[in-house]
Amino acid sequence: MLEALPGLLILLAISGVLYFCLLVAMICWKLTHSPRRTYVSAVARGIAGEPDELDPPITSTSWSVRSRGRDLPVWDCVGGDPVGPVIIFTHGWGDSRIGSLCRMPHIMPLASRLIAFDLPGHGDADGRCRLGLHEHLDLIALIDHIKVERVVLFGWSMGAGISIEAALARPAVVAGIIAEAPYRVPITPARNVLRASRLPSGLSLLAAMRVLGFGQARVHAFDRATLATQLSCPLLVLHGQRDTISPEADGREIAAAANATFVSIEGGTHNGLWIRPETVPACVEAVRGFAPLAS
Repeated sequence: MLEALPGLLILLAISGVLYFCLLVAMICWKLTHSPRRTYVSAVARGIAGEPDELDPPITSTSWSVRSRGRDLPVWDCVGGDPVGPVIIFTHGWGDSRIGSLCRMPHIMPLASRLIAFDLPGHGDADGRCRLGLHEHLDLIALIDHIKVERVVLFGWSMGAGISIEAALARPAVVAGIIAEAPYRVPITPARNVLRASRLPSGLSLLAAMRVLGFGQARVHAFDRATLATQLSCPLLVLHGQRDTISPEADGREIAAAANATFVSIEGGTHNGLWIRPETVPACVEAVRGFAPLAS
């Protein structure tokens, strides 16, 4: 019996390593293959799936922008102010350009155009999500494609950080950034999403993040608070007090790093700031008072 013990221990060790590797692979797959929010999913929820389905409808055209070998779907909508800036919406993980539809009616009077697009692996776009590691390149490609002199970037969650990083690459064009529910480093929302799904979020998540390219040096370079210190344009940070995905503390630290305006939305959650009637007015007031739009 004792003679078989070493072999049994080796077998258990191998099984444990294989289980851990499978767990890491599962987490990597989940994080890079976010839920698809498409027109069909919008119809199933009984909400608008395109700008012309809003009440009142917003006139738009559809086209695509080529970025990193992919064609990313775009909505190009008519704004209410011919001399206003172009506003580009960048969505978060698990969302799509459909997420801009609840924001558009409130922002439309301040802009000459409203542009929303699907990031890779989201909505109707091919590819997979890289958690913001490379997606700023897609936003830069869109900014370059539309060839305008003044844009305001409006991103939420993952899209907020993407907007900050893209602004650093095009400082002459980006007049301001609205960052809604931003976070500093990607492991924070990843851990909270996994916990909400009752999935492992400890050592296996740390290993998965490294597999996905987020080593220590890359995480430091990714830190949205660090990047915010380099901004030359105004930044407005909106954050819900009840956000369980992106901590409000992260938003405050990002705003403080840029000496920017921080607006805490009482009762606000991660995804409901522009949906819940009790939080929409505070969001509208903050955005309409944002200097690049107010002027």
